Amino acid sequence: MTAPLAARRPHTAAHHGITLEDPYAWLKDPAYPQVTDPDILAHLAAENAHFEAWLAPRAPLVDTLFAEMRARIKEDDASVPVRNGDWLYWWAYETGGQYRRWFRKPAGGGEDALILDEPALAAGHEYFRLGGLAVSPDGARLAYAIDDNGSERFTLRVRDLASGTDGPVISTETMGSPVWQADSASLAYVEVNAEWRPWRVRLHRLPISSRHPGLEPGPTFSAGPMREGEDGGSRVEPGMTTELDEDVILYEEPDASFFVGIGRTQDRQWLTIVSADHVTSEVRLAPIADLAAPPKLVSRRQAGRMYDVDSGQGKLFIRVNDTHLNFRVCTADPVRPADWRELIAGTDEVYIRDLTAFADWLVLGERVGGLDQVRVRLPDGSEHRVALPEASYTVSLGENPEYAPDMLRLHYQSMVTPPTVFDYDPAARALTTRKVQTIPSGYDPALYETQRLHIPARDGTPIPVSLVRRKDAAPGKLHLYGYGAYGLAIPPGFSTSRLSVVDRGVAYAIAHIRGGDDLGYAWYLDGKLEKRANTYTDFIDVARGLAALGHAAEGDISASGGSAGGNLMGVVVNDAPDLWRAVVAHVPFVDMLNTMLDASLPLTPIEWPEWGDPITDEAAFRRILSFSPYENVRAQAYPPLLVTAGLNDPRVTYWEPAKWVARLRATRTNDAPLLLKTNMGAGHGGKSGRFESLREVAEEYAFVLAAFGMAGA
Repeated sequence: MTAPLAARRPHTAAHHGITLEDPYAWLKDPAYPQVTDPDILAHLAAENAHFEAWLAPRAPLVDTLFAEMRARIKEDDASVPVRNGDWLYWWAYETGGQYRRWFRKPAGGGEDALILDEPALAAGHEYFRLGGLAVSPDGARLAYAIDDNGSERFTLRVRDLASGTDGPVISTETMGSPVWQADSASLAYVEVNAEWRPWRVRLHRLPISSRHPGLEPGPTFSAGPMREGEDGGSRVEPGMTTELDEDVILYEEPDASFFVGIGRTQDRQWLTIVSADHVTSEVRLAPIADLAAPPKLVSRRQAGRMYDVDSGQGKLFIRVNDTHLNFRVCTADPVRPADWRELIAGTDEVYIRDLTAFADWLVLGERVGGLDQVRVRLPDGSEHRVALPEASYTVSLGENPEYAPDMLRLHYQSMVTPPTVFDYDPAARALTTRKVQTIPSGYDPALYETQRLHIPARDGTPIPVSLVRRKDAAPGKLHLYGYGAYGLAIPPGFSTSRLSVVDRGVAYAIAHIRGGDDLGYAWYLDGKLEKRANTYTDFIDVARGLAALGHAAEGDISASGGSAGGNLMGVVVNDAPDLWRAVVAHVPFVDMLNTMLDASLPLTPIEWPEWGDPITDEAAFRRILSFSPYENVRAQAYPPLLVTAGLNDPRVTYWEPAKWVARLRATRTNDAPLLLKTNMGAGHGGKSGRFESLREVAEEYAFVLAAFGMAGA
């Protein structure tokens, strides 16, 4: 195989007195998000051909792994029905189906009705993803949004469920789930701008002819004239019917570093409009009964303060980290939403991650000592935690759309227990198992063991590690996964695909490194900005610590991570190349300095609180320069590397992995496999469809096993 060598074209830029040489800058198409430059497309095609050439002799292993993984999936799988008002809703796959079909039936009994057919919507598209899905309060219509190219710009429509017909396109530039007004005649949705920033909330009023015949038409609105609301919202003067391209603007976020999202409180009283970056948030409330009313500001944004709001039991419940990093819970009167009264104080031991206000309970998602907990609090102040069957697991609230349910739906799993759906009765404190993921080819949990370890980092901080292995496997081969960013924990969950490497004697471990929030919000703060280096050194130290404990020798450890976890992979192969047998970097954020210097890219301004602003802050510039993977490629031997990209990826643009691989290939001193696979019709998550995406996992594991000399396994 002849590896493609990208042309070097001189390109320099100076910042803070330092000149950066970027000979592969030409791989960024100036017309992006359109990519039409023939030189760029030819280079990506050459890289894909190189990947396919490497893969060809290993195709039998890929086929074997894919067959194993597919055999563990119940092809005609279906979810546990969820009650929402007068209906039960669920999804189901047909045998051989790549995508779900969505159904409902009357809760009191009746025929199943297909309300959305993903396979039909996906037909003819290389990529498909269902985004928002919301049934109107009267049950007559379905609002849904789809993405058919991986760009994460969703097309929103409304379907009449009686006839099955769709109305005209409402927006081709939306994301997230829409929220219906109480009268089912209007819906709010989020609009993204040209830079892919969710920045505006619009209200779309359905034409009178498409409304349910039993509904009286409400007032009609035009897109103007408007007068500004005191909190940045707007009120529309009555007068004219809204046209599709003149949907009312409810809120517009002027700060380019903030993204906007919407939701609905559990009691269905309020639309929530949330503006936030990674460390600061601000919430506005609009009444579901009248979404055109000026949104009411709960509390003005304060740098470094995160809060979110739910409503129930006649009050607002606010989760906020103002007096303690691990958050406290306050209440407020909706009439005076900024007048907060503490209900639950923050503590060092309990990290409050989320809350949901039901009619009879306040349910808190928490983490204690790195372990998930669900706390149920009654209006009289009595409370308890849900008792769960294992010592190490992950648990969360499942689908609970109703305000006054009889039971709580929980989702549960561990590294040895498949995903399980429980219904929990808070009065009886009893769990009822509703579903355990079926593994048709068979699975015996007694063959596996899981451990929770703590490996000391170089500064003495114990780093948690979750590990699973076959009980009968001899130590010696290990795969290590990491992420470590944005306060996102990697829970110790189950994976049917992972069994294909574990059953071949490769132990699998998750390093819960700083930068995630595995041990609380302070764990996140200890892995960002000035402390970002902790994330990288934690991962290296965990690998060496596991080797010291006998799980694998240094050099016999494979590693993987995606997106910000791909950034992690880029740093650790630069800093400790001899430690790894093979490394997989999915859509890796590796051209980080150039990206953080380009404020026109969609994610750059919102990323500055995470990584630093190298444009205005010289210290941040020098810090990012010191570990940015692209700038720190060295003339040294690198381990085998598999790198992936998506041409339509708006999060980590395709040129980041392309430039990094080009520089690695030109600079390294050895010829170990260095592969770049770019999905030309997909985005950040790779291929869609449960089997197409599974084949990509099989390719990844074939790469890892080949590096371990197990290509014939």
